[in-house]
Amino acid sequence: MKKLKWVAGLALAMGLAVLPALAQDAAKKAPPKPAPSPSQAVLEQWNEIGRKLITIAEDLPEDKYDYKPNPDSRTFRGVLLHVTASMYYFTDTAQGKKPRYPDDPKPADLKINSKADLVTFVKQCVSDGADVIKAKGDKGLNEAVNDGGPHLDRLYDLAYGLIEHSGEHYGNLVVYYRANGMVPPESRPKK
Repeated sequence: MKKLKWVAGLALAMGLAVLPALAQDAAKKAPPKPAPSPSQAVLEQWNEIGRKLITIAEDLPEDKYDYKPNPDSRTFRGVLLHVTASMYYFTDTAQGKKPRYPDDPKPADLKINSKADLVTFVKQCVSDGADVIKAKGDKGLNEAVNDGGPHLDRLYDLAYGLIEHSGEHYGNLVVYYRANGMVPPESRPKK
């Protein structure tokens, strides 16, 4: 019985000795950041898919821009033009304008003559959308708009729809990389 009391006392003493160290570790950890507002969450997602599209546009060699996996597919350039020009379906609708580009805009119609021109266009599409999201904020993105469909949509839903659309086509562009024996930027080991 004396041995049990001794072991229990030792365990209690060790536990009490460790508590200050644990408290110091807990104090060193910063509390979690507050959750982003709804419009901040949309903006983060918009900018993240935009970053991926910009990176892939900058990375692929220009001589691969006209590659397409089969005759019925869009070229890499065509997919990139389609997905980024489609971002204006959100941007323009949010500003009460008719979307400025058709589903598959032609490079010549946009005065895109080189990879550099297309990269600039991709950056502009992403930036313009981000600016509208910031300007609208939580209240503005909650507005209902008529985007030509059978019912009104909230701008939040329209933004997330375009983010999803962009992500689907980003995956499409990754396949173009792989079909050319290349590793897309997001799949490369981080340095």
